[in-house]
Amino acid sequence: MAGHIQDRWYKVETGPDGKSVKLKTERHGTGLRYRARYIGPDGTEKSKSFPDKQKRKAETWLANIEADMSRGDYIAPEAGNVTFEQYATKWMRTQMTDPATRESVEMRLRVHAIPHIGKRPMGSFTPSHLRLWMRTLEDSRLSAAYRRGIFAHVSTVFTSAVEDRIIRANPCSARSVKAPRLDPRKVKPWSAERVKTVRAELPERYRALVDPAAGCGLRQGEVFGLAVEDVDFLGGVVHVVRQVKLLQNRPVFAPPKGGKERDVPLPESIAFALAGHLTGFPAAEVTLPWKSLDGPLVTATLIFRSPTGLALDRNRFNDRQWRPALRAAGVATGRDNGMHALRHFYASVLLDAGESIKALSEYLGHHDPGFTLRTYTHLMPSSATRTRAAVDAVFGDERATDDGPETAQEGS
Repeated sequence: MAGHIQDRWYKVETGPDGKSVKLKTERHGTGLRYRARYIGPDGTEKSKSFPDKQKRKAETWLANIEADMSRGDYIAPEAGNVTFEQYATKWMRTQMTDPATRESVEMRLRVHAIPHIGKRPMGSFTPSHLRLWMRTLEDSRLSAAYRRGIFAHVSTVFTSAVEDRIIRANPCSARSVKAPRLDPRKVKPWSAERVKTVRAELPERYRALVDPAAGCGLRQGEVFGLAVEDVDFLGGVVHVVRQVKLLQNRPVFAPPKGGKERDVPLPESIAFALAGHLTGFPAAEVTLPWKSLDGPLVTATLIFRSPTGLALDRNRFNDRQWRPALRAAGVATGRDNGMHALRHFYASVLLDAGESIKALSEYLGHHDPGFTLRTYTHLMPSSATRTRAAVDAVFGDERATDDGPETAQEGS
């Protein structure tokens, strides 16, 4: 056995005749009688007390401890006493993701998780505690997608606690605890007319922002980070190698989302639009930290800048330029009509022209073509449409004859 059972009500001494004698201790009849004791893997003594008439239960507990240590499944009894807030705070300090992601995760945990479940010990959580917390988030009218992200962060904290031998199982993995379901909404791409109307309502120095977004599928931050040296006007290629991100409301240069650099075809119309913009608003060098506020300084000759020559701030741009343009164009200013709508437009144009999902995924910078397919599958032409188009491509130029469909109907 890993340790031994101490009977605190009796002690054994050797009598005058050399025989062992069982004597009552000063604690006899008070407090918990049995104390199961053992030495943990860290070299310190651990114990748990049991009341009178539960010696068998103490022995079973000690035997289970020994079995856990032999299997490598041992968890110190006091480990689960650390609160969710204490453990999550420690967990956040160990994350190796990019600074912007860490900032987002920390904000979500501190605002939406710690105030509700932060004081509860990690070892005391049950599925019902998680269901109650999730219902609280739902009642606060957060979107399903946002709540799903918060739930994923909390689940990751519990998974880390399992791996650190703080708790045995992740309560978020219980069958009765389900991540919020995403709203079954399909992407509704803008029409070309809407793209052109919103573009026309933007101030002149910002109109060409629409072109690499709607014509090359760049994200907003990637458009803000687009430099002259990234655009191969003769080769017809845009090299997407950086974006402008905000950390603590301060701009930094960073790799594209997911660290995935990519090359995107540059249509001639978009090249002309960018060239025209540079004629009126010449590019200039902007120097920002790389990836973090204390990162190495990097300089790029940005195509789009503020009137004072600074990198564009997405919050200021959206509030002072983009939303007023939407309102002037008669477009609602909801979440579906941010600059990301221009990427959806780009995807719809390529799919309508017959481009493959694999190519579209690469141009958009998605890691998984399956994600691209799930997002845009409803925009793909149906097989019936493709069949009609294929046949029309062969016979469409032939002149109508007297024995065409109309003639057949008249003679039937």
